[in-house]
Amino acid sequence: MVLNNVKQVLKSIEERDFKHIYFVACGGSLALMTPSKYLVDLYAKKLTADAFNSNEFIYLNPAALGKDSAVILCSQEGKTPETVAAAKFAKEKGATVITLSMVDYSELGNEGEFAVKYGYYETADAIDTSYGAMYLLTAGIIEAQENCPLFNKMVTNLTKITPIINKAKEDFVDKALDFAESCKNSKVLYTLASGSDFSQAYVFSNCYMMEMQWINAIAIHAGEFFHGPFEILEKDSSVVLLMGKDNTRFLEERALKFCSKYVEKIFVIDMNEVDFKDIDEDFVGVMAPLVINNVCRLYSKTIAKVRNHSLDIRRYMHIVEY
Repeated sequence: MVLNNVKQVLKSIEERDFKHIYFVACGGSLALMTPSKYLVDLYAKKLTADAFNSNEFIYLNPAALGKDSAVILCSQEGKTPETVAAAKFAKEKGATVITLSMVDYSELGNEGEFAVKYGYYETADAIDTSYGAMYLLTAGIIEAQENCPLFNKMVTNLTKITPIINKAKEDFVDKALDFAESCKNSKVLYTLASGSDFSQAYVFSNCYMMEMQWINAIAIHAGEFFHGPFEILEKDSSVVLLMGKDNTRFLEERALKFCSKYVEKIFVIDMNEVDFKDIDEDFVGVMAPLVINNVCRLYSKTIAKVRNHSLDIRRYMHIVEY
């Protein structure tokens, strides 16, 4: 589904010259885009990229935004007002606007030149999810702009990652329950990660813990951890540490080494415990955030069950004016 859709988009824009990609969204949809920015940083020598909150994108009004820009926006249901407005703004600036959502004929899609529909993350294979769509689009644009053979390799590895994700979810069930039982009454959770993994720390803290569980939580970059935040830790603090497989893993290992000395409640989601043998070696770091995303969702569903607090409960979101 997604693959053919993305191929059509890439075919339509293959002759266009881009200097910059803007990844634009809000909340979890923004977080899912930051691994694609990491992909650009990792492979592109001329093409550059930034990730922006939708409202910030409009009010900042980047000077470089124009006809040589590709703007990729995402909203799950295609109706986030700020993201719809950002798509319209980018279109008025002459940029190539590509939208992603789970629905056909959305408000967001109507503002874009191209629209990609992705599948529900709980049931779709990885290649058909929002993460799959983002990786495919980004790999295709990098390949076209940089003459870097990336797209087919991305397809191959996205096709292989689904069974690895499913196996990881099975293997982390007991650890998820330990986390849930240990942290069900925690006053605050600290989640540490770096590189492309930091996107998952953001989702886990902002979306799952604060939005869906009403637990105070903060995502801390593992590199920035030692420049202030580590002073807040105490023996009984609750720390979730995400450890991926990209080039920045050393930062996460350094944070783990420190926390192991001074904190008792550490919950490590370590991709070294996952078998990536079917994934190309140079793509393991790229694929790891997809596995972390699903394991974090398992942890979230488990603590929601233990606390008897549904992930669907809201006080404000879509209920009151804001």
